[in-house]
Amino acid sequence: MRRDLGDGYELDDDGGRIDRVAVHAFLTRSYWAEGRSREVQDALIDSSQRVVGLYHDGRQIGFSRTVSDGHVHAYLADVYVLEEHRGRGLGVELVRFSVQDGPFASCRWILHTADAHEVYRKFGFEPSGPRLLEREPPQADASRAKASR
Repeated sequence: MRRDLGDGYELDDDGGRIDRVAVHAFLTRSYWAEGRSREVQDALIDSSQRVVGLYHDGRQIGFSRTVSDGHVHAYLADVYVLEEHRGRGLGVELVRFSVQDGPFASCRWILHTADAHEVYRKFGFEPSGPRLLEREPPQADASRAKASR
């Protein structure tokens, strides 16, 4: 499904169109995926139930991926818009297209962010209550322990 945003911008959930080199190049510089290998990133794209590309004049400038059981729960991950295209509401449209306009719109969504809370609040995301528990992967625990020394 494609959506024209005007001024040469468009959203598209055609997974075959994703520029995997561009996605990996951005994500390995991000705080949440720093150092992620290209092989892992490709596997994440392949195993996601939906990937969305944000394009300007055909060039990939943003991305999101959804992992879901297809019925009840969905997880939004790896959302970004290149810095030079921010401030135009494109991140809001990317999240809207990913969460509200797709096949998982009726699911309960979760995500993690350190810096985009205001964007996600527009779509009803709020800090979790007492029911959500989270377990960090073992290497994250080791990294934190090392950093605190």
